[in-house]
Amino acid sequence: MRTGKRLLCLGALVSILCTNVAFGEEFIPPNPLSGSTAWLPGGANPGQQPGPGQQTGAGQQPGPGGTAGTGQQTGAGAAGTGQQTGAGTAGTGQQAGAGTAGAGQQTGAGTAGAGQQQDIALPVVEAEGAVLLDCATGQILFEKNAHNQFYPASITKVMTALLTVENCALSDVVTFSEAATTNLESGAVTISLAKGDQLTVEQCLYALLLKSANEVANGLAEHMAGSVEAFADMMNARAASLGCTGTHFANPNGLNNSTHLTTPYDMALIARAAYANPVLSKISTTTSYQMPATQKSGAKVITMGHKMLYPTDSRYYPGMVGGKTGYTSKAKNTLVTCVERDGVRLVAVVMKAEGSHYTDTRSMLDYGFALAAAGKLQKKLGGAGAEESQGGAGQPAAPEAPSPYGQGTSPGNAEERGWGKDAQGWYYVKADGRKAAAEWLTLEGKEYWIEGNAYMATGWKKFPGEKWCYFGTSGALAKNTWVTSSGKWYYVGPDGVMLASTTTPDGYPVGSDGAWIQ
Repeated sequence: MRTGKRLLCLGALVSILCTNVAFGEEFIPPNPLSGSTAWLPGGANPGQQPGPGQQTGAGQQPGPGGTAGTGQQTGAGAAGTGQQTGAGTAGTGQQAGAGTAGAGQQTGAGTAGAGQQQDIALPVVEAEGAVLLDCATGQILFEKNAHNQFYPASITKVMTALLTVENCALSDVVTFSEAATTNLESGAVTISLAKGDQLTVEQCLYALLLKSANEVANGLAEHMAGSVEAFADMMNARAASLGCTGTHFANPNGLNNSTHLTTPYDMALIARAAYANPVLSKISTTTSYQMPATQKSGAKVITMGHKMLYPTDSRYYPGMVGGKTGYTSKAKNTLVTCVERDGVRLVAVVMKAEGSHYTDTRSMLDYGFALAAAGKLQKKLGGAGAEESQGGAGQPAAPEAPSPYGQGTSPGNAEERGWGKDAQGWYYVKADGRKAAAEWLTLEGKEYWIEGNAYMATGWKKFPGEKWCYFGTSGALAKNTWVTSSGKWYYVGPDGVMLASTTTPDGYPVGSDGAWIQ
């Protein structure tokens, strides 16, 4: 009887899948728009102590439509990912087992993340490079040669897609040049576009992420930057902004190039940001899409290459948020996979695999969720991808009153210079020995607001002119990205100001309160 019911359910599911193909699009939840939590970059940096704002202090500014959350601080002495574990505590403060290396250290056989007990079996990974990342904290849960450089192949397109949604509207039209459609190596995957063909950016993203069309990547690059070479510069700058240190992109598609290299860890950072974007998550969890007719081809349905999305496939893995496959003769199999379960979001990256990319990925994800179920993950320090504010219901609070100490002064000077932290929060001591107060700081390309009380701002803050800005848990001003607050989505533009009563660059309407109109 049970077997019969299972077969009946399976048959019904296959029927539904086939029906959806006729409409050209099928969406498999969960995803950020269906109530799942999403994050923006802001977790602890690898190999460093948590930076300013990565320990969230009490009393953050509430966001639009939210009330202030209390926030929590991580325990004293918590180590950032990349530190050596040994006698004593690390990461979450749990005792590391004998021979366990800290997250971010390179090993040949694979190591557990910082501070994890070794009573849960380590994953078996055959690929030459791999990493498992906790999106909430940036903690490496498992790694194998995570900082070694490899050829990425088509997982490169995750970065191309991220830049596309950050710089284009979905309705923009891309006109393909001869160079874009012909400058491809033999055997490269395409959708048979020719010079003069036109697609919307939205259609391009489906062709890019489902079919992995290489000429589409070229066309998007030319549309945004004028040339493939100029777009590669954009890719490298964006990678650096995400904390990537072992990446050099030479093209937007991942076709063989001796200088086109990245690391499993860097790809995890890129995927962490990309799949937090609601547009990319939606597209990347779509299994089929109807493409329009072009000069060389009639209308056709394209399908997703990542097999872990298909419920009828033995490689299926529930909870997919996004993923991308890749293969070239030099890169071998590469795979990026983002999955969320019970509020825990993980990114698994596999590079230079000889056919083991799906089993390697499953092994790492199973390990990560087993750690989560056992309560062995670090507490959330910061986010990845779309920022999540600490707000609740209600109206935004007014900014703090100016400090009685005045501009550029604080309750006492300090001998140290740069960032410091006390029980109240993070502060910054300038070269003249005074703490910054009621002023902007631009440090290493990121912008921070220092409140009048001399402490770094985090969360939502309203500036004169009804301008709402969001500062991540690292303290950096969020730009060109989505922010979640009390289950609603808000978009902050290139100047860091929340958009309202308009359409976002990626094509979504937002109301007068800034919330996405669903």
